[in-house]
Amino acid sequence: MTTRRDKPNVIVCLCDQLRAFDVGCYGSSFVRTPNMDALASEGVRFETACSNNPVCTPGRSILLSGQFSRTCAGSLINVGEPEPERSIFPDPTLADAFRSAGYRTGLVGKWHIGSHPRCLGFDSAFFPHHSHRYTGQTYFDIDGGHEVVKGFAPEAEADELARFIEVARDKPFFLFYNISQPHMPLADMPDRYKTMYTPADVPLRSNVFADGAPAYDERWFLIYLWDYLYYDKRLPHTVKLPDGFDLRALTALYDGSVSWADDQLGELMRRLASAGLDENTIVVFTSDHGDNLGSQQLFNKDQLYEESIRIPMIFRWPGGLATPPSPPFQGGAGGVIDTQVASLVDVMPTLLSLAGVHVPDSVQGVDLSSVLGGDETTIGENAAFIETSAGDVGIRTPTHLYGIKKAKDGRRRTSDVIDDRRMFFDVARDPLEMENLAAEPDAIADELRERVLRWDRETAWLSAQ
Repeated sequence: MTTRRDKPNVIVCLCDQLRAFDVGCYGSSFVRTPNMDALASEGVRFETACSNNPVCTPGRSILLSGQFSRTCAGSLINVGEPEPERSIFPDPTLADAFRSAGYRTGLVGKWHIGSHPRCLGFDSAFFPHHSHRYTGQTYFDIDGGHEVVKGFAPEAEADELARFIEVARDKPFFLFYNISQPHMPLADMPDRYKTMYTPADVPLRSNVFADGAPAYDERWFLIYLWDYLYYDKRLPHTVKLPDGFDLRALTALYDGSVSWADDQLGELMRRLASAGLDENTIVVFTSDHGDNLGSQQLFNKDQLYEESIRIPMIFRWPGGLATPPSPPFQGGAGGVIDTQVASLVDVMPTLLSLAGVHVPDSVQGVDLSSVLGGDETTIGENAAFIETSAGDVGIRTPTHLYGIKKAKDGRRRTSDVIDDRRMFFDVARDPLEMENLAAEPDAIADELRERVLRWDRETAWLSAQ
């Protein structure tokens, strides 16, 4: 039986390091993502969605605050364990806003944000130690209690998800559900996902090749396999890559982890349906950033390239969202918005507006609810502003990417521009970004340069940092 009430429940389902290109409804014909595809077929997805700061802590902070990372946290870099006090996030968060509107608020899964969840509007929490691992992981609750979970961590998260839904179903709830996959360590997965894809069959993006050979970096491959076990030197110093391990083998593991994340999304949707809550729950599925995976000879994230910044972003709310006609994709039809660029900073104002909750004046993102509802085709700047700890500041429009270079400083407030013509790509024509046009005279480039410089000049840094 479906349960409906005036206020919809809201779930933000956030993956970690999931780039759009490995999702079926975003064009992948190789990676199996039936649950992501089903969500898109029943909802609306933004064809071009971006992370505004493609690193874990900043990306998550942006989504939760509706502000750019320089403004909400005064930082563009990752943190370790959260501080017990609210030393950052001076303005209301997404959880604060929903709790003020009478919602029960909960966190399940990865946190990796600078302040403790109890300081930022959450009534309950079940989140892991920030060091990534899928077995033997330590989890914390809202009061500081902790436990080492048995088996694979996502299974414990699914159990906690079911408990939260059961307890919270008597009133509207906001759930921040964080799926850690496809983030490394890729060697710490169930065997069925590690062997799901055969390396020889894995398609590679053509921008991973240099002189005919795919990108290769032994150190990065070990990090992808073991993550903090490698960083913290807890692996034997003799550990080596498996014989013949190459980019296809790495990508096969990454793709298996994507399918693992897809199964977790499917479990979430089954739990909602079983509780009779799926019809009146807004579900947003997205990611904090992508993964370079050898493109441009780069690995991991934190780069101003498509593989790092492009993420899936899907909204599902049966009866609450228009689904405009769109070309079918593998797995179904559904609404596709290809006129408007969305980004993580837009999630908070859009969700609050859809749920009829006041949007704080401090929010810097754009309310995209009118685009989701089919009333507008574009709104606001219609662009994502992006920065990295390496000093890149850029803008992604529906057709172009432009970037400047500043001094490398993850906590900078101001710094001189080193290069205001670092990159300019016509991604509509050159989606793999093989031809940097920054040195060529171009009116579009001139306009985008001024927009980036203005944004960088006018977007405030948190003064306390």
